[in-house]
Amino acid sequence: MIAFQDIMQRVQSLLLEESGNTKILDREIALTLGLDPQYFAVIKRRKKIPYEALATFCYQRHINLNWLLMGQEPRYLTSISS
Repeated sequence: MIAFQDIMQRVQSLLLEESGNTKILDREIALTLGLDPQYFAVIKRRKKIPYEALATFCYQRHINLNWLLMGQEPRYLTSISS
């Protein structure tokens, strides 16, 4: 089963790597995903996964959506040269 908390922990780990900060707040996760922080608080409480926002996030950063949702490697997508 895909768990909201697991997904957001992976997003948080990516943001920690990018920013070099020691802590990432829910507000920062929400804004990175293009979501209103208040809406993010609601979906977090309901454990509703924002699939469209996550897909866009992965596309923009070349992240493997399977890794983000289920922890399957590889973490990043690589391009295949022709």
